[in-house]
Order: sequence, then C-alpha cells, then structure tokens
Amino acid sequence: MRGIEVTVGPVGADIVGSDNRALQAAVDYVATLGGGIVRVLPGTYLMHDSLHLRSRVRVVGAGTATVLRKADATTSPLYLDGDYGEEEATLASAKGFDVGMGLTVLDDNSHGFHTTVATILSKDGNSVTLSRPLLSDYMVDHGARAQTTFPVVSGYYIEEAAVEGLTIEGSRAGNPLLNGCRGGGVFLYRANRCQVLDCHVYRYNGDGISFQQSNDVAVEACECAENAGLGLHPGSGSQRPTIRNCWSHHNDQVGLYLCWRVRQGRFEDNRLEANGSVGISIGHKDTDNLFSTNLCLANGLYGLLFREESEPMAGHRNTFVGCQFLDNGTPEQGAGVRIDGETHGLTFRDCLIGNSPGSDRQRCGISIGRQASGVVLERVRFQGNGLVDVEDER
Repeated sequence: MRGIEVTVGPVGADIVGSDNRALQAAVDYVATLGGGIVRVLPGTYLMHDSLHLRSRVRVVGAGTATVLRKADATTSPLYLDGDYGEEEATLASAKGFDVGMGLTVLDDNSHGFHTTVATILSKDGNSVTLSRPLLSDYMVDHGARAQTTFPVVSGYYIEEAAVEGLTIEGSRAGNPLLNGCRGGGVFLYRANRCQVLDCHVYRYNGDGISFQQSNDVAVEACECAENAGLGLHPGSGSQRPTIRNCWSHHNDQVGLYLCWRVRQGRFEDNRLEANGSVGISIGHKDTDNLFSTNLCLANGLYGLLFREESEPMAGHRNTFVGCQFLDNGTPEQGAGVRIDGETHGLTFRDCLIGNSPGSDRQRCGISIGRQASGVVLERVRFQGNGLVDVEDER
C-alpha cells in the first residue's frame, strides 16, 4: 500500500496518545492524503469508541505488544422510547455517556441488525445525539437501554483497508453483550477487499472477528479466544471470503460460523478447538465453499454442523479436503460431523474422523439426518469410533 506513513504511540510518535482518539487522528490524517500506513507503536490503548477504519489505510501494530483494550461499559435504561430513524436517545441517566464515546441502543426484542451502534455527537442533559439514525423502535416497556459498547476495530462502507499485528482485549467482564451482526473485536460491514492479518482477539463479550455483507475479505493468521459469542463470523451475504491459518478456541459458542449466504469461500489450515458447541457451523444458503486441511478438535457438541434448512435454503455443494474432526462432543452426545436439513452435494475427501489415541470422547464419526442426501466420502479414514450413522436408509 503506497502513500504516507505515520506513527502513533504513547511516546516518541508522530501522533502521541494512548487511546482511540490518537489512533483515529492518525487514521483520518492518512485517509485525507489518499491512503497509506499507520504504525501503532507498542503500548496499551484504551478504547472509548471504535477505531474506525478508512479506505486504503493500513493499520499495523507490533503484535502482542500493541494492545487495544475495550473500556468498561456504562449502561442506562432509556427514559423515552427510541423511534426508528430518530438520531437522538434520551436516557434515564447520561452519567458516564460522553461526547465521542461509542454507544449501542437496543431492547429485549432487538437482535442482529436491528441493534444500533453509533458514536455520541453531542449531549444535552440526559439526551444524546447519534452519528447514525436508530435502526429500529426501542420500547421502554421492552427494556430499552443504551450501553457504551461497540466493536474495538470497526469498518463501514470501506474498501482496501487492512489491520495487522493488533491485540484486542475485549474486557468481557466489564461489558454487556453486543451481538455479532453489529459488533465484535473486529467488525466489518459492507467493507470490500479488506484484510485482517495477525490479529489476536481475546475475551470480547460477543464475537471475535465478524464481517457482514462484505466481499473478498481475507482473515489470516489470527487468533480468537475466550469470546462470549462466535470466534470467526463471516456472514450475511459475504462472498468469496478467505480465512486461513487461524486459531479459534475456547469461545463460548462456535469457532467458525458461516452465517447466511456465504458463498465461494476458502477456509484453509484453521484450527477450531475447544469451543463451547461447534467447531464449524454452516447453514442458510452457505454454498460452494472449499474447506482444506482444517482441524476441528475437542468442541463441545460437533466438529462440523450443517444446520437445519429446507432444500432451497440449505448449505449445498461444500467440499472438505484433508480435514480432521477429532474428539468432538461427549460419549453421550455429539459427533465429528452432523448433517441436518435437506442438505446435499457434500464431498469429504482424504479426511480423518474419530478420536485421538487414548480418547473415546467422540462417539460418532458422521451423523446424517433423515432429509440429507448425496454425501460423498472419498478416502475418508475413521479412527477410534469408525461409525457413520444414517438415520434412514438411502
């Protein structure tokens, strides 16, 4: 990436500071000059709002020595209902909500993309104005509230941006949950041809790395661990993603979750380990993807799950080459691979499915649901359990 290069850091940098404001000043300055590199020097940076990425700006840290730490959150009920399209929220108390902070508005009925994440632009008493309109109605009777949660690194409507060598500390214990359709340690929305490289996301109260409606995104050599939601979450129509050489482990839910309409992706050399439920989960219209030499190890229920979907909406024509599904589930439940829904056109080639030597944890190799069909096994080796469970005869 050509262009200007500037440094930002606690001392001895072109832009001196140790919070999101210094980082944002550097990124915005480089963006106004057409793009370039922001080098983030070693240090810990306290984040009261996202680092908002800009097109053609590459943010490069020093790996584990460059830590972006999510500030603990403040939460308040709304005093007035928040109405769809409104650019203001009135809180029961605005103490701890200051101009420039990131803010989430939601209620008990708002999920996924119906949650609003914005920045506070101004404050008047207990009312705050927001950088984007509310995306839904948030009713006081339904627990409407505001909380200073946001992605630690965020990119909306950008292209050819990159982050590299950053460590993100999500401060999970001090923050309420933010769902992965609107947040994560790193979150991209309608961001095309972007890269997330050699980044580590720990203990975010939500997903580790999530990108939605974003095409040709590459996530490589990243680690997502101990996050409350999903480790890696490509979703909502993201086409041609590449996720390679990543380690997603000890997340509460799923290591790698393909959400809706993820197509023509390449998922290579990833390790999905000890996640609470599933190593890799695939479902709604997730078709024509290639999975090569991935390891799904010791996940709570399944190494790989094809979710329940009708035939028009199922995850067809996915191929797995040289993958291993070991020690998943328990002796009482689970399997290395579970295929639900009216799913067809799956190919497993040169894969290993079973238990590690000395383990009897994974009770079943492949479990195929009643409506699934057309599962092709080529040179698949079963080790330790050696069982294909088909729920009815084909």
